[in-house]
Amino acid sequence: MALPPLVDPAAELTLDEVRRYSRHLIIPDVGMSGQKRLKNAKVLVIGAGGLGSPALLYLAAAGVGTLGIVDFDVVDESNLQRQIIHGQSDIGRSKAASARDSVKEVNPFVTVVLHEERLDSSNAMGIFAGYDLIVDGTDNFATRYLVNDACVLLGKPYVWGSIYRFDGQASVFWAEHGPCYRCLYPEAPPPGMVPSCAEGGVLGVLCASIGAIQVNEAIKLLTGIGEPLLGRLKVYDALEMDFRDIKVRKDPDCAICGENPTVTGLIDYEAFCGTISEEAAAAAADSTISALTLKEMLDRRSAGQEDFLLVDVREPNEAEIVAIPGSVLIPKGQFLDGSALERLPQDRRVVLYCKVGGRSAEALAVLKGAGFSDALHVGGGVLAWVNQVDPSLPAY
Repeated sequence: MALPPLVDPAAELTLDEVRRYSRHLIIPDVGMSGQKRLKNAKVLVIGAGGLGSPALLYLAAAGVGTLGIVDFDVVDESNLQRQIIHGQSDIGRSKAASARDSVKEVNPFVTVVLHEERLDSSNAMGIFAGYDLIVDGTDNFATRYLVNDACVLLGKPYVWGSIYRFDGQASVFWAEHGPCYRCLYPEAPPPGMVPSCAEGGVLGVLCASIGAIQVNEAIKLLTGIGEPLLGRLKVYDALEMDFRDIKVRKDPDCAICGENPTVTGLIDYEAFCGTISEEAAAAAADSTISALTLKEMLDRRSAGQEDFLLVDVREPNEAEIVAIPGSVLIPKGQFLDGSALERLPQDRRVVLYCKVGGRSAEALAVLKGAGFSDALHVGGGVLAWVNQVDPSLPAY
Protein backbone atom coordinates (compact mmCIF):
# COMPACT_ATOMS: atom_id res chain seq x y z
CA MET A 1 0.00 0.00 0.00
CA ALA A 2 1.53 3.28 -1.16
CA LEU A 3 1.35 6.12 1.37
CA PRO A 4 1.67 9.89 1.00
CA PRO A 5 5.00 11.49 2.01
CA LEU A 6 5.43 11.70 5.76
CA VAL A 7 7.04 15.16 5.74
CA ASP A 8 6.84 18.34 3.70
CA PRO A 9 9.87 19.39 1.64
CA ALA A 10 12.37 21.92 2.93
CA ALA A 11 12.46 25.29 1.22
CA GLU A 12 15.66 24.63 -0.73
CA LEU A 13 18.87 22.68 -1.10
CA THR A 14 22.14 24.57 -0.99
CA LEU A 15 24.69 24.26 -3.77
CA ASP A 16 26.81 21.99 -1.55
CA GLU A 17 23.81 19.81 -0.81
CA VAL A 18 22.97 19.49 -4.50
CA ARG A 19 26.52 18.30 -5.16
CA ARG A 20 26.41 15.86 -2.25
CA TYR A 21 23.04 14.32 -3.09
CA SER A 22 23.33 14.38 -6.89
CA ARG A 23 22.94 10.60 -7.23
CA HIS A 24 19.62 10.87 -5.42
CA LEU A 25 18.50 13.89 -7.39
CA ILE A 26 18.80 12.12 -10.74
CA ILE A 27 16.49 9.32 -9.57
CA PRO A 28 13.06 10.45 -10.86
CA ASP A 29 11.23 8.95 -7.86
CA VAL A 30 13.37 10.93 -5.41
CA GLY A 31 14.43 14.10 -7.26
CA MET A 32 14.62 17.53 -5.68
CA SER A 33 11.29 17.13 -3.90
CA GLY A 34 12.22 13.86 -2.24
CA GLN A 35 15.63 15.11 -1.17
CA LYS A 36 14.07 18.24 0.31
CA ARG A 37 11.72 16.01 2.31
CA LEU A 38 14.69 14.07 3.64
CA LYS A 39 16.36 17.35 4.60
CA ASN A 40 13.24 18.37 6.49
CA ALA A 41 12.82 15.01 8.22
CA LYS A 42 13.47 14.25 11.87
CA VAL A 43 14.24 10.58 12.59
CA LEU A 44 14.89 9.02 15.98
CA VAL A 45 17.14 5.96 16.12
CA ILE A 46 16.89 3.94 19.31
CA GLY A 47 20.20 2.29 20.07
CA ALA A 48 23.59 3.02 18.51
CA GLY A 49 24.47 -0.66 18.41
CA GLY A 50 24.30 -3.44 15.82
CA LEU A 51 21.26 -2.17 13.91
CA GLY A 52 21.62 1.47 14.91
CA SER A 53 25.14 1.67 13.45
CA PRO A 54 24.28 1.08 9.77
CA ALA A 55 20.94 2.83 10.19
CA LEU A 56 22.52 6.03 11.48
CA LEU A 57 25.29 6.04 8.90
CA TYR A 58 22.97 5.54 5.95
CA LEU A 59 20.29 7.91 7.22
CA ALA A 60 23.02 10.54 7.56
CA ALA A 61 24.46 9.79 4.13
CA ALA A 62 20.95 9.98 2.63
CA GLY A 63 20.57 13.52 3.94
CA VAL A 64 18.02 13.14 6.75
CA GLY A 65 18.18 16.60 8.29
CA THR A 66 17.84 15.74 11.98
CA LEU A 67 18.87 12.50 13.63
CA GLY A 68 18.12 11.73 17.25
CA ILE A 69 20.12 9.02 19.02
CA VAL A 70 18.88 7.28 22.15
CA ASP A 71 21.59 5.32 23.97
CA PHE A 72 22.94 5.40 27.52
CA ASP A 73 25.59 2.70 27.09
CA VAL A 74 29.34 2.96 26.48
CA VAL A 75 31.38 1.32 23.73
CA ASP A 76 32.81 -2.08 24.65
CA GLU A 77 35.42 -3.99 22.68
CA SER A 78 32.92 -6.80 22.01
CA ASN A 79 30.72 -4.26 20.18
CA LEU A 80 33.25 -3.64 17.42
CA GLN A 81 32.56 -6.96 15.67
CA ARG A 82 29.28 -5.50 14.35
CA GLN A 83 28.74 -1.92 15.56
CA ILE A 84 30.60 -0.25 12.71
CA ILE A 85 29.79 3.29 13.77
CA HIS A 86 32.35 2.94 16.58
CA GLY A 87 36.10 2.34 16.42
CA GLN A 88 38.96 1.19 18.62
CA SER A 89 39.56 4.69 19.98
CA ASP A 90 35.90 4.90 21.09
CA ILE A 91 36.13 2.07 23.64
CA GLY A 92 34.84 3.41 26.95
CA ARG A 93 33.14 6.42 25.33
CA SER A 94 29.43 7.14 25.28
CA LYS A 95 27.89 5.27 22.35
CA ALA A 96 25.66 8.22 21.57
CA ALA A 97 28.60 10.64 21.45
CA SER A 98 30.70 8.23 19.41
CA ALA A 99 27.84 7.76 16.96
CA ARG A 100 27.33 11.52 16.69
CA ASP A 101 30.97 12.04 15.74
CA SER A 102 30.77 9.36 13.05
CA VAL A 103 27.54 10.82 11.67
CA LYS A 104 29.05 14.30 11.47
CA GLU A 105 32.04 12.85 9.64
CA VAL A 106 29.73 11.22 7.10
CA ASN A 107 27.54 14.29 6.65
CA PRO A 108 28.23 17.62 8.41
CA PHE A 109 24.86 18.97 7.23
CA VAL A 110 22.97 16.66 9.60
CA THR A 111 21.82 17.96 12.98
CA VAL A 112 22.38 15.33 15.68
CA VAL A 113 20.43 15.33 18.94
CA LEU A 114 21.64 13.07 21.76
CA HIS A 115 19.37 11.43 24.31
CA GLU A 116 21.87 9.79 26.65
CA GLU A 117 19.33 8.23 28.95
CA ARG A 118 17.57 4.92 29.44
CA LEU A 119 14.32 4.90 27.49
CA ASP A 120 11.36 4.09 29.73
CA SER A 121 7.71 4.87 30.27
CA SER A 122 8.49 8.21 31.91
CA ASN A 123 10.38 9.77 29.00
CA ALA A 124 9.44 7.93 25.78
CA MET A 125 6.45 10.07 24.85
CA GLY A 126 8.35 13.30 25.38
CA ILE A 127 11.34 12.15 23.34
CA PHE A 128 9.29 10.68 20.49
CA ALA A 129 7.08 13.75 20.15
CA GLY A 130 9.83 15.73 18.38
CA TYR A 131 10.37 13.21 15.57
CA ASP A 132 8.53 12.13 12.43
CA LEU A 133 9.56 8.49 12.47
CA ILE A 134 11.13 6.00 14.89
CA VAL A 135 13.77 3.43 13.88
CA ASP A 136 14.23 0.74 16.53
CA GLY A 137 17.62 -0.93 16.89
CA THR A 138 17.12 -2.47 20.33
CA ASP A 139 17.48 -6.15 21.21
CA ASN A 140 15.05 -6.67 24.08
CA PHE A 141 11.32 -7.20 24.18
CA ALA A 142 10.54 -4.70 26.91
CA THR A 143 11.87 -1.79 24.85
CA ARG A 144 10.17 -3.02 21.67
CA TYR A 145 6.76 -3.05 23.35
CA LEU A 146 7.48 0.35 24.88
CA VAL A 147 8.46 1.82 21.50
CA ASN A 148 5.44 0.29 19.79
CA ASP A 149 2.96 1.55 22.35
CA ALA A 150 4.41 5.06 22.38
CA CYS A 151 4.28 5.16 18.56
CA VAL A 152 0.67 3.98 18.53
CA LEU A 153 -0.37 6.56 21.11
CA LEU A 154 1.44 9.32 19.19
CA GLY A 155 0.37 8.13 15.74
CA LYS A 156 3.94 7.71 14.50
CA PRO A 157 5.38 5.05 12.17
CA TYR A 158 7.72 2.51 13.73
CA VAL A 159 10.44 0.86 11.62
CA TRP A 160 11.45 -2.33 13.41
CA GLY A 161 14.28 -4.78 12.98
CA SER A 162 15.52 -7.85 14.82
CA ILE A 163 18.66 -9.99 14.50
CA TYR A 164 19.88 -13.26 16.01
CA ARG A 165 22.79 -15.40 14.87
CA PHE A 166 22.12 -15.75 11.10
CA ASP A 167 18.46 -14.67 11.06
CA GLY A 168 16.94 -11.23 10.67
CA GLN A 169 13.49 -9.70 10.52
CA ALA A 170 12.19 -6.27 9.60
CA SER A 171 8.81 -4.59 9.25
CA VAL A 172 6.96 -1.29 9.46
CA PHE A 173 4.29 -0.84 12.11
CA TRP A 174 1.89 2.09 11.89
CA ALA A 175 -1.47 1.66 13.57
CA GLU A 176 -3.10 4.43 11.54
CA HIS A 177 -2.52 2.46 8.32
CA GLY A 178 -1.99 -1.15 9.37
CA PRO A 179 -0.88 -3.48 12.16
CA CYS A 180 1.32 -2.62 15.12
CA TYR A 181 3.98 -4.74 16.80
CA ARG A 182 1.45 -6.13 19.27
CA CYS A 183 -0.66 -7.37 16.36
CA LEU A 184 2.30 -9.57 15.39
CA TYR A 185 3.39 -10.45 18.93
CA PRO A 186 0.43 -10.00 21.32
CA GLU A 187 2.42 -11.41 24.23
CA ALA A 188 6.11 -11.40 25.03
CA PRO A 189 7.75 -14.84 24.97
CA PRO A 190 8.30 -16.50 28.35
CA PRO A 191 11.40 -15.16 30.14
CA GLY A 192 14.54 -16.97 29.05
CA MET A 193 12.84 -18.58 26.03
CA VAL A 194 14.49 -16.32 23.42
CA PRO A 195 18.21 -15.67 24.02
CA SER A 196 19.55 -12.19 23.43
CA CYS A 197 22.40 -11.48 21.02
CA ALA A 198 24.67 -11.28 24.06
CA GLU A 199 23.72 -14.87 24.93
CA GLY A 200 23.31 -16.42 21.48
CA GLY A 201 25.55 -14.27 19.28
CA VAL A 202 24.97 -12.58 15.94
CA LEU A 203 26.82 -12.60 12.63
CA GLY A 204 28.21 -9.08 12.38
CA VAL A 205 27.29 -8.44 8.75
CA LEU A 206 23.66 -9.43 9.43
CA CYS A 207 23.32 -6.08 11.20
CA ALA A 208 24.16 -4.28 7.96
CA SER A 209 21.59 -6.30 6.00
CA ILE A 210 18.70 -5.61 8.37
CA GLY A 211 19.80 -2.07 9.23
CA ALA A 212 19.87 -1.22 5.52
CA ILE A 213 16.33 -2.56 5.11
CA GLN A 214 15.22 -0.33 7.98
CA VAL A 215 16.76 2.74 6.34
CA ASN A 216 15.22 1.80 3.00
CA GLU A 217 11.80 1.71 4.64
CA ALA A 218 12.39 4.99 6.45
CA ILE A 219 13.33 6.75 3.20
CA LYS A 220 10.24 5.36 1.45
CA LEU A 221 7.97 6.59 4.24
CA LEU A 222 9.57 10.01 4.46
CA THR A 223 9.45 10.67 0.72
CA GLY A 224 6.25 8.79 -0.13
CA ILE A 225 7.78 6.42 -2.70
CA GLY A 226 7.43 2.69 -3.17
CA GLU A 227 5.51 0.12 -1.14
CA PRO A 228 6.54 0.10 2.54
CA LEU A 229 6.75 -3.09 4.58
CA LEU A 230 3.46 -2.23 6.25
CA GLY A 231 1.53 -5.41 6.90
CA ARG A 232 4.50 -7.54 5.84
CA LEU A 233 7.23 -9.16 7.89
CA LYS A 234 10.48 -9.54 5.94
CA VAL A 235 12.39 -12.61 7.12
CA TYR A 236 16.02 -13.10 6.11
CA ASP A 237 18.14 -16.24 6.44
CA ALA A 238 21.77 -15.26 5.87
CA LEU A 239 23.01 -18.86 5.64
CA GLU A 240 20.60 -19.75 2.86
CA MET A 241 20.57 -16.20 1.41
CA ASP A 242 16.81 -16.40 1.46
CA PHE A 243 14.25 -13.62 1.84
CA ARG A 244 10.57 -14.30 2.39
CA ASP A 245 7.49 -12.27 3.30
CA ILE A 246 4.91 -13.10 5.93
CA LYS A 247 1.64 -11.19 5.87
CA VAL A 248 0.77 -9.43 9.14
CA ARG A 249 -2.83 -8.36 9.62
CA LYS A 250 -4.23 -5.79 11.98
CA ASP A 251 -5.68 -7.56 15.00
CA PRO A 252 -9.13 -6.21 15.89
CA ASP A 253 -8.53 -7.49 19.43
CA CYS A 254 -5.08 -5.88 19.76
CA ALA A 255 -4.53 -4.57 23.27
CA ILE A 256 -3.48 -1.11 22.06
CA CYS A 257 -4.66 -0.55 18.47
CA GLY A 258 -7.71 -2.84 18.43
CA GLU A 259 -11.36 -1.92 18.53
CA ASN A 260 -11.51 -1.99 22.34
CA PRO A 261 -7.98 -1.27 23.56
CA THR A 262 -7.05 -2.23 27.09
CA VAL A 263 -3.66 -0.44 26.98
CA THR A 264 -4.36 3.28 26.88
CA GLY A 265 -1.07 4.54 28.26
CA LEU A 266 2.47 3.38 28.77
CA ILE A 267 2.91 0.58 31.32
CA ASP A 268 5.70 -1.14 33.24
CA TYR A 269 7.33 -3.03 30.36
CA GLU A 270 9.93 -4.83 32.44
CA ALA A 271 7.09 -6.33 34.47
CA PHE A 272 5.07 -7.05 31.31
CA CYS A 273 7.93 -8.97 29.66
CA GLY A 274 9.75 -10.20 32.72
CA THR A 275 13.49 -10.75 32.85
CA ILE A 276 13.27 -14.17 34.46
CA SER A 277 10.25 -16.32 35.26
CA GLU A 278 8.43 -16.07 38.58
CA GLU A 279 9.67 -19.57 39.40
CA ALA A 280 13.28 -18.56 38.76
CA ALA A 281 12.93 -15.38 40.79
CA ALA A 282 11.47 -17.34 43.70
CA ALA A 283 14.18 -19.99 43.49
CA ALA A 284 16.96 -17.40 43.41
CA ALA A 285 15.56 -15.24 46.20
CA ASP A 286 17.44 -16.97 49.03
CA SER A 287 19.85 -19.06 46.97
CA THR A 288 22.09 -16.56 45.19
CA ILE A 289 25.77 -16.17 45.99
CA SER A 290 28.33 -13.69 44.69
CA ALA A 291 31.40 -14.54 42.65
CA LEU A 292 33.55 -13.69 45.69
CA THR A 293 31.59 -16.11 47.84
CA LEU A 294 32.06 -18.79 45.20
CA LYS A 295 35.81 -18.13 45.28
CA GLU A 296 35.82 -18.73 49.03
CA MET A 297 33.82 -21.94 48.57
CA LEU A 298 36.21 -23.18 45.90
CA ASP A 299 39.18 -22.45 48.17
CA ARG A 300 37.56 -24.51 50.92
CA ARG A 301 36.81 -27.27 48.43
CA SER A 302 40.48 -27.33 47.38
CA ALA A 303 41.45 -27.63 51.04
CA GLY A 304 39.03 -30.51 51.57
CA GLN A 305 36.82 -28.46 53.87
CA GLU A 306 33.76 -28.35 51.63
CA ASP A 307 32.34 -30.47 48.84
CA PHE A 308 29.98 -29.34 46.08
CA LEU A 309 29.50 -29.65 42.32
CA LEU A 310 29.95 -26.47 40.28
CA VAL A 311 27.90 -26.62 37.07
CA ASP A 312 28.15 -24.33 34.03
CA VAL A 313 24.72 -24.18 32.34
CA ARG A 314 25.86 -22.27 29.23
CA GLU A 315 26.37 -23.70 25.76
CA PRO A 316 29.60 -25.57 24.82
CA ASN A 317 30.86 -22.79 22.53
CA GLU A 318 30.56 -20.30 25.37
CA ALA A 319 32.50 -22.57 27.72
CA GLU A 320 35.30 -22.66 25.14
CA ILE A 321 35.68 -18.89 25.51
CA VAL A 322 35.92 -18.77 29.29
CA ALA A 323 34.83 -20.91 32.25
CA ILE A 324 35.21 -20.89 36.01
CA PRO A 325 37.92 -23.43 36.91
CA GLY A 326 36.66 -26.64 38.43
CA SER A 327 33.22 -26.59 36.83
CA VAL A 328 31.43 -29.16 34.69
CA LEU A 329 29.29 -28.26 31.69
CA ILE A 330 25.60 -29.21 31.61
CA PRO A 331 23.66 -26.80 29.31
CA LYS A 332 20.41 -25.29 30.55
CA GLY A 333 18.36 -27.22 28.00
CA GLN A 334 19.23 -30.45 29.79
CA PHE A 335 17.76 -29.04 33.00
CA LEU A 336 14.57 -28.02 31.22
CA ASP A 337 14.07 -31.46 29.65
CA GLY A 338 15.03 -33.23 32.89
CA SER A 339 18.01 -35.16 31.51
CA ALA A 340 20.48 -33.24 33.69
CA LEU A 341 18.97 -34.52 36.93
CA GLU A 342 20.37 -38.03 36.56
CA ARG A 343 23.89 -36.59 36.27
CA LEU A 344 23.72 -34.66 39.53
CA PRO A 345 24.82 -36.03 42.91
CA GLN A 346 22.28 -36.50 45.68
CA ASP A 347 24.87 -36.20 48.45
CA ARG A 348 26.53 -32.93 47.46
CA ARG A 349 25.32 -29.38 47.04
CA VAL A 350 25.00 -28.16 43.44
CA VAL A 351 26.07 -24.64 42.48
CA LEU A 352 25.10 -23.27 39.07
CA TYR A 353 26.39 -20.40 36.95
CA CYS A 354 25.91 -18.99 33.43
CA LYS A 355 27.02 -15.78 31.72
CA VAL A 356 25.17 -13.23 33.86
CA GLY A 357 22.77 -15.22 36.06
CA GLY A 358 19.49 -15.48 34.15
CA ARG A 359 19.90 -18.97 32.74
CA SER A 360 21.33 -20.36 35.96
CA ALA A 361 18.31 -18.98 37.85
CA GLU A 362 15.98 -20.82 35.45
CA ALA A 363 17.96 -24.03 35.92
CA LEU A 364 17.94 -23.47 39.69
CA ALA A 365 14.13 -23.40 39.65
CA VAL A 366 14.16 -26.84 38.02
CA LEU A 367 16.53 -28.16 40.69
CA LYS A 368 14.47 -26.75 43.54
CA GLY A 369 11.38 -28.33 42.06
CA ALA A 370 13.19 -31.68 41.89
CA GLY A 371 14.10 -31.60 45.56
CA PHE A 372 17.62 -30.10 45.46
CA SER A 373 16.68 -27.69 48.24
CA ASP A 374 20.22 -26.52 49.04
CA ALA A 375 21.21 -25.72 45.43
CA LEU A 376 22.67 -22.27 44.72
CA HIS A 377 23.46 -20.10 41.72
CA VAL A 378 26.03 -17.36 41.12
CA GLY A 379 24.60 -13.89 40.64
CA GLY A 380 26.32 -12.16 37.73
CA GLY A 381 27.67 -15.44 36.41
CA VAL A 382 31.04 -15.88 34.77
CA LEU A 383 31.23 -12.16 33.93
CA ALA A 384 31.12 -11.37 37.65
CA TRP A 385 33.88 -13.94 38.18
CA VAL A 386 36.04 -12.23 35.56
CA ASN A 387 35.36 -8.76 36.94
CA GLN A 388 35.67 -9.57 40.65
CA VAL A 389 37.96 -12.59 40.90
CA ASP A 390 40.16 -13.12 37.84
CA PRO A 391 40.40 -10.16 35.42
CA SER A 392 43.03 -12.04 33.40
CA LEU A 393 40.24 -14.17 31.91
CA PRO A 394 38.39 -12.92 28.79
CA ALA A 395 34.88 -11.45 28.96
CA TYR A 396 32.45 -11.77 26.08
